[in-house]
Amino acid sequence: MPIYMLEDEVFDFPPVSHATKDGLIAIGGDLSPERLLLAYSSGIFPWYSEGEPILWWSLDPRMVMKPSDMKITKSLKKTIESNKFSCSFDTNFEGVIRACATVPRSDEDASKPDDEPTTWITEDMIHAYCELHELGFAHSVETYLDNELVGGLYGVSIGKVFCGESMFHTKTDASKIAFYNLCQFLIRNNFELIDAQQETGHLKRLGASPIPRKDFIKLLKNLTNENSLVGNWGDGSAEYKKLIIEI
Repeated sequence: MPIYMLEDEVFDFPPVSHATKDGLIAIGGDLSPERLLLAYSSGIFPWYSEGEPILWWSLDPRMVMKPSDMKITKSLKKTIESNKFSCSFDTNFEGVIRACATVPRSDEDASKPDDEPTTWITEDMIHAYCELHELGFAHSVETYLDNELVGGLYGVSIGKVFCGESMFHTKTDASKIAFYNLCQFLIRNNFELIDAQQETGHLKRLGASPIPRKDFIKLLKNLTNENSLVGNWGDGSAEYKKLIIEI
């Protein structure tokens, strides 16, 4: 099936059923907030390396989990109860995304294939997601140890869905602590789904599982029609708003 070429002035994506076997659905376009929000609400996300055109993906199967399904091992429970780490929301978004882009990675923390583990979060991606963060749709969770950023994650929130993008750690369990705090926040705020995108052993151990893309799209359509919690998740200023994508 031919790959759809996006134009800068045209925001529409083809149906996800048109994706290749690997999940590639479109090439080109831009990383404007409007296009990114439309992509995520359609079950599509960007992933490409420096020097490549923007590549858009919709994987089948899709890795997802309910926030309440996080698996907590005995060792992680011990770490949580020790309170040696502290966590915050939306206090250092750029620091988290840049750490995700530069820290050497393995399957343990990768949310994308790691044959080129540090290249897919390009400068353009960083600027685009920072803009989305300023608009209140992209969020970070930061894990600190003795006031040092040692772990975290970031993603995009639409309706009752959190689309996880990447996580990192420089201390054992630091990214898991961020994920645990994210899940607790999502439970308190009645989120129903975490889109983990691609299957990895790390995500499986955390509680995610693959479902057919067609089932994911049905869930996504219903859950993204709900009001979105827009704004800073850490200072109490976020408000529920209906997402209207102006294209």
